[in-house]
Amino acid sequence: MNRASLKLMRGWANLGPRFLPFADAATPDLPLSKLLRLSLFQVSVGMALTLLIGTLNRVMIVELHVPVSLVAIMISLPLIAAPFRTLIGFRSDTHRSALGWRRVPFIFRGTMVQFGGLATMPFALLVLARAGDSVNYPEFVGQVSAAVAFLLVGAGVHTVQTVGLALATDLAPTESQPKVVGLMYVMLLFGMIASALLFGWLLTPFTPGRLVQVIQGAAVVTIVLNGIAMWKMESRNTAREAASRIAPNFRAAWAAFIDGEHATRRLIAIGLGTMAFSMEDVLLEPYGGQILHLSVGDTTKLTATLAIGGLFGFGLASRVLSRGFDPLRMAAYGALVGIPAFAAVIMAAPLGKSALLFGLGTACIGFGAGLFGHGTLTATMQSAPASQTGLALGAWGAVQASAAGLAVALGGVIRDVVHAFAPEAYDHLGIGYQFVYTLEIVLLCITLIALIPLLRRSEGMSRAASSTP
Repeated sequence: MNRASLKLMRGWANLGPRFLPFADAATPDLPLSKLLRLSLFQVSVGMALTLLIGTLNRVMIVELHVPVSLVAIMISLPLIAAPFRTLIGFRSDTHRSALGWRRVPFIFRGTMVQFGGLATMPFALLVLARAGDSVNYPEFVGQVSAAVAFLLVGAGVHTVQTVGLALATDLAPTESQPKVVGLMYVMLLFGMIASALLFGWLLTPFTPGRLVQVIQGAAVVTIVLNGIAMWKMESRNTAREAASRIAPNFRAAWAAFIDGEHATRRLIAIGLGTMAFSMEDVLLEPYGGQILHLSVGDTTKLTATLAIGGLFGFGLASRVLSRGFDPLRMAAYGALVGIPAFAAVIMAAPLGKSALLFGLGTACIGFGAGLFGHGTLTATMQSAPASQTGLALGAWGAVQASAAGLAVALGGVIRDVVHAFAPEAYDHLGIGYQFVYTLEIVLLCITLIALIPLLRRSEGMSRAASSTP
């Protein structure tokens, strides 16, 4: 082979790791094809989240004429299952199986629960929408059936994501875990974006029959994607069945976990930072439309802008953390990026209602959230003992999901309360929106204060390690 051909072949071989995001996360034991197949469970999770938060939110209010307050309650119901992620992760750590599996049985159960919720949801929503027009059944029947469907989907999503991430941690070597985390959450964002576009296309024009087909189609796709993701992914080890008989109960395991150095402070920082980056989720588009007078087309681009910023954040964090950078320091940098990002969003109104400044601030919010989320999740994975991976990831997921849900609810309530009592002279500035954005800056500052002892500890450990001969 001549020199030119050899150079061309080497360049082609390096094309994947250089230009495909997280392609270098693959290892000989975990090749890229297997890693991408494993990440399909995140695509199904993203699809379910888009269906609950985006598509059904609009369909229930606009097409099915369900009261907004009832819709808000239904959408918040899946958060009830979020605190149980810690218990789910612990159970997957200590599960006794005659087949020698720990994670797969829980992912299978979560998938079936999610499938059941999606399969019954369209009929429950139709019953809910017609409850006021029919005398054949009382109104609470529709409300209860819809609530059960939403709860099932939420429980399935939390189970699949918690145990799926624990399985990814089991399979990935320590040095590749930051890149694996990045890939998993890129696939989550991909699933959300792709399913949003697909659902919008399939439901145009809207008919009740098409709604049934789309949601039940999502149920089938969930089983297919999760089945492909789990196929021959976890090795069987029958010795686990005997070893797990002496496993501690949940209370003892949680006490041991929470007694770890700075474990409580780390969870508090995760909750505060997540609230800071989530409180504006339902306010950015109304702020752009009501205060900055942007068109519907322009405000719908904000979701994509936020997601693109998050992708860049995850990509940069994965590359830097894979080189040994402190993940908690990365989370602190994410919080630092968020402070000027929210300041830019606040100043967009008084500075001539600048759409450019607003868009830049939105992108930076996504970027900072990507750095913070990746840093805290990687720190959780690295600090968890091998026997408590599921418990640690469950604790991270429980705090993160609960804080995000609480922040979204508080953001809307605080905005309305401040707007109701604000002087009319400040209406053109959206004082209610700006108060929430300012509160998010305050929360980010508190998050940084909570992270300082953790950063000092990690810096001390790195110095001690470097001085060891």
